[in-house]
Amino acid sequence: MECNQVVKVNAVRNVANVCFASCQKLAVRIEQAKGRLLAEFRDTFPAHEKLFRLALGEAEALAWQTEHPQLFFPTLAMEKVQAVAAWQARQNDLRRKGARFAAAP
Repeated sequence: MECNQVVKVNAVRNVANVCFASCQKLAVRIEQAKGRLLAEFRDTFPAHEKLFRLALGEAEALAWQTEHPQLFFPTLAMEKVQAVAAWQARQNDLRRKGARFAAAP
């Protein structure tokens, strides 16, 4: 009887180790994807790197809430980063319009 329990405990440990290793690999891949996206947009919008980091962190958090984070993260990340880029463009436009109105007689 004890032998069967040892075998079951070992099997559970093996499954847990495989699951843990799989999650670690997935986390590393998501971090790599975040790094690539950040590098891509850092050149385009250097002043708002912090906002891009926050957006990517939010996308990652949302992706981990799904059953397949590796499938959802890229789309969520692009949506969040594009929203930051659109916000930045809108802010720039408002600043330009504000400067024009301030300069008007």
